[in-house]
Amino acid sequence: MTRALRALFRRTGGPEVIEWEEADVPPPGPGEATVRHEAVGVNFIDTYHRTGLYPVPLPSGIGSEAAGVVEAVGEGVGHVRVGDRVAYGMGPLGAYATRRTMPATPLCPLPEGVGAEEAAAVMLKGLTVQYLFRRTTPIARGDAVLFHAAAGGVGLIACQWARSEGIRLIATAGSDAKCALALENGAAEAINSRERDVVAEVRRLTGGRGVPVVMDGVGRDTFEASLDCLAPLGMMISFGNASGPVPPVDVLGLMRRGSLKLTRPTLATHAAEPGGLAAMAGELFGKMRRGEVRARVERRLPLREAAEAHRALQARETVGSTVLIP
Repeated sequence: MTRALRALFRRTGGPEVIEWEEADVPPPGPGEATVRHEAVGVNFIDTYHRTGLYPVPLPSGIGSEAAGVVEAVGEGVGHVRVGDRVAYGMGPLGAYATRRTMPATPLCPLPEGVGAEEAAAVMLKGLTVQYLFRRTTPIARGDAVLFHAAAGGVGLIACQWARSEGIRLIATAGSDAKCALALENGAAEAINSRERDVVAEVRRLTGGRGVPVVMDGVGRDTFEASLDCLAPLGMMISFGNASGPVPPVDVLGLMRRGSLKLTRPTLATHAAEPGGLAAMAGELFGKMRRGEVRARVERRLPLREAAEAHRALQARETVGSTVLIP
């Protein structure tokens, strides 16, 4: 039986609650595979689990995105084999580890030319962008979309995706440098949200009408302004809580703003559909192979420095993606 270094937390709280332990890695049972990680992705949802915003049974592993090599497979596993390069962006928590045994279903074989670091940086974020643009509400070429925190890991992929689809993405970011980065990656316009009135700017850029779709992963700090940026019958997609959870919603407020629509989608729901994950990953990898989507890995830290990665992410000091190297 092999051994692994893995992270866990026994209580919720700040980055300091992350602990490390050496543990045995059990052989895979039916429907499982053992994966040796080469790179591990860091995402805001990891901080939600750690803080208790998204409660999980304790003690718990942490992390849901990584890339590596299959070392063993259990009975009934046919879509991956020993020696395959794979990546995943969902499944049971526990990606912050040198290796693990896990359900094989979320594992996606990596195409030639996609490296482990790139895959670990793009799987959860890229699959999120796929369902935002392709599965949540109809978005046509030429449509305008407002995307908050567009210089982050999800945001930069969203900028590239929008450019590849001919969608006009209006980005918000917290500095001129971050706005420039969003524009470089495909945003049509960018608004410095710390210096400009986002609602007024969006109205100006859309001739007073507003946008048909807002994609908001920030949460509490941007939610009300996001609604005010929507055109009548517009769709508000709330997909994250970087600034904290959104307070209870005044449904009549949606009516007064023009019969707005509101949804809170998750990757797990979309990927649970028969063939959903394979189709989503296939489209993402296709865009990566064509050079339409590239992961921007800005920080590489040793696996044991996961707490520092969390601190920087929550302080909004990061752009692009952070990966941990086992």
